Amino acid sequence: MQGQLPKSCPSCGAGLRVAQLACPGCETRVSGNYPLPALARLSDDDQQFALSFILSSGSLKQMARLYGVSYPTVRNRLDDLISLLGDAIEAPDGNEVKDGE
Repeated sequence: MQGQLPKSCPSCGAGLRVAQLACPGCETRVSGNYPLPALARLSDDDQQFALSFILSSGSLKQMARLYGVSYPTVRNRLDDLISLLGDAIEAPDGNEVKDGE
């Protein structure tokens, strides 16, 4: 199993940025200084919630059943996720999106 994509520097905690991409087929490499996409900057739990939401076709009722919580709890979690993504899009500096923990 592959490790998770790191989101912050293990030394200082600053948000990481993409420095290089590589093609496994032809070995072409693209170098630069790019921020992580907004979704990649979310916590692992928030990424999983977003994926589950998409796979459930956006059904909050199905999400409530899946997570074993009430509909309002899922709605609140989705509102929090929307806020986090809004913040990440407005400030694409490569810093990890904090989830209030």
